[in-house]
Amino acid sequence: MRFETDAIHAGHRPDKAYGAISAPIYQTSTFAFEDVGKTRGFDYSRSGNPTRKVLEDTLAKLEGGQAGFACASGLAAESTVIHLLKAGDHVVAVEDIYGGTFRLFQDVMTHFGLEFTFIKMSSRETVESAIRPNTRMLWLETPSNPLLHIVDLEMAAAVAKKHGLISVMDNTFASPYFLRPLEFGIDIVVHSTTKYLNGHSDVIGGAIVTGTDELTQRVAFLHNALGAIAGPFDSWLVLRGIETLPVRMRQHEANATAVAHFLKSHAAVSRVYYPGLPDHPGHDIAKRQMKGFGGMVSFEMKGGREAVNKFLRNIKIFTLAESLGGVTSLAGHPVTQSHASMTKQQREKVGITEGLVRLSVGLENIDDLLEDLEQALSEASAK
Repeated sequence: MRFETDAIHAGHRPDKAYGAISAPIYQTSTFAFEDVGKTRGFDYSRSGNPTRKVLEDTLAKLEGGQAGFACASGLAAESTVIHLLKAGDHVVAVEDIYGGTFRLFQDVMTHFGLEFTFIKMSSRETVESAIRPNTRMLWLETPSNPLLHIVDLEMAAAVAKKHGLISVMDNTFASPYFLRPLEFGIDIVVHSTTKYLNGHSDVIGGAIVTGTDELTQRVAFLHNALGAIAGPFDSWLVLRGIETLPVRMRQHEANATAVAHFLKSHAAVSRVYYPGLPDHPGHDIAKRQMKGFGGMVSFEMKGGREAVNKFLRNIKIFTLAESLGGVTSLAGHPVTQSHASMTKQQREKVGITEGLVRLSVGLENIDDLLEDLEQALSEASAK
């Protein structure tokens, strides 16, 4: 089956009881046993739930993986995966990483004895130079959040295999429609399903997809043991969103491309970050490994924080809000929102400045979006 068909049919056929086209919501904590020691397939919803299983099967199919695991949030998924490691282990991670992931690693997991090095994964040499004898995991984002850097996944997977590392890729920005990391040799994919997979800004969720028997068994144990699972209704909301993922992602990309070109030519903007632009440093790699460039655009404003504040106070269709990936266009200020958990020095080291704005370009009419950006930028640059 092709992706668009799998997005609708991969995990569910009309149910056997009543023929429901939409997957039923099994809103129950526990299940009656058929006999002593004999279940009907499920016993307790932390360990497994029919609605969640439909989502997990769908996620595995869309990512080309062996098994899927639906979690309570993207960070719940990441927390589960990082528990594959033990005290004394070392992780090499991309440096301009999502602020919540950075906080989990630097401010939480270091207290349990894990060590982290954050680098620009621009070449094999750069990655290999960061590997230590106790390195056990390579953690990737591509495109990265918020600077949309691109990592060569074939290179990263090859380095991980050479050194016996588990490679993990956060595929939230691209979605499996535009990028399937397991096909390039990555071991584990994680998502915040809150974002593009759900696509409607009405649920918090996460996901893990594994590519090998061993990792499937280990993650399955941790998923149940840690209990960071998605509830039935949340699972259903993500499933509902996935059915329209292909058509949404195509329009997100079309609108984002137009926005990126508009911003690139605007006098109030000093720099645009979008992998679909030919002069983006990672454009050729992105073109090779992705089906599309996604719906996220970041840009630097001339005038720094003062100009950003004026811009964000004057947008009318774009909304100043956290998160991304929904049908509604959002504008964010990483310094005060998504990456506020980083220190000023940490942000400056990776290039997250006071003048940086991150746009999640939604599905509104593109002319309305461009007009909104134009008027807000004009207000921001007015003397």
